[in-house]
Amino acid sequence: ISIMNKDAQMRATINQKLIETGERERLKELLRAKLIECGWKDQLKAHCKDVIKEKGLEHVTVDDLVAEITPKGRALVPDSVKKELLQRIRTFLAQHASL
Repeated sequence: ISIMNKDAQMRATINQKLIETGERERLKELLRAKLIECGWKDQLKAHCKDVIKEKGLEHVTVDDLVAEITPKGRALVPDSVKKELLQRIRTFLAQHASL
């Protein structure tokens, strides 16, 4: 098995364990709350409005909008939020070391 296959397999195993224990849903809720709290959601909403205004509502599809805002959305996630989620995942993995 190649290293990439092992990596993908490990990720799938971790993801499955996150789902089974309900931790994935808790992490999603934490992320959602943190993004609202830091203004990320409002910034992205404003960016969407700007894109629609610039291109014209009749010329923008949902796919266009997603393609346009995804890079900005990722870039706007504060490092502190990324670090907190990463720490939560590390703690989870330490508690479930049998993976």
